[in-house]
Amino acid sequence: MTTRLQTEFQRLYEPDQPAAPGALIDDQGQVRAAVLELAGPADWAALSQVWQGVQAQLGWPAPAIAVSGTDGLQLWFSLRQPLPAAQARALLQALADRWLADLRPQRLRLWPNEADSGWQHAARVPAQQADGINWSAFIAPDLAPLFADTPWLDLPPGDDGQASLLAPLASLSAGPRQSGLAELRPAATPATAANVPAAASTPSAPAFHSGATHFQSPRDFLLAVMNDAAVPLALRIDAAKALLG
Repeated sequence: MTTRLQTEFQRLYEPDQPAAPGALIDDQGQVRAAVLELAGPADWAALSQVWQGVQAQLGWPAPAIAVSGTDGLQLWFSLRQPLPAAQARALLQALADRWLADLRPQRLRLWPNEADSGWQHAARVPAQQADGINWSAFIAPDLAPLFADTPWLDLPPGDDGQASLLAPLASLSAGPRQSGLAELRPAATPATAANVPAAASTPSAPAFHSGATHFQSPRDFLLAVMNDAAVPLALRIDAAKALLG
């Protein structure tokens, strides 16, 4: 029986003809998921520039945010039309060139990634890690700052909570993708620009809005605990986990 989480993940990220069971690359070497990961440290203050920038400046739908389960924070971009793996990576490189150019390249992981054995993709989320203890998981934007030092969950995330985080998300269609990449072109490296198709115009960017400011429900109470620097860190993390459930 297909779960709600499986349905949402498939809608956003899975190829129609995977190269292998569960693979995020199809049998033609194309992908519908592009994943930008930041580690060493998993700094949301830096990564949020990409998350906010693609929405406010490019007019793209918000990517999902995930903790890798090991050492990184990730942005999961959903592509409505499959792209060759090289073009999906070039897309991510253009985003990194625009908003993360000051960071050491070693801190960035762009998926799909070309290896000696061919193109590889990021591990699926959520998933238990090799240590048998920690988990990767999708998280809400207002919780992301709490995971900078511990980008994982030490308990399995609830399927319903994970599905609820994915349900509002939309896939990036070809028109906005090409228009946005055309706007990124001046900041892109020549190698990146060579792999990115141009477009005639850029859509007007919507306003960006963040976070709630009133605490009149149990969820708002947990958010207040999570954001209160005077509360011990362990309790703030517990509040974050309760919100993920």
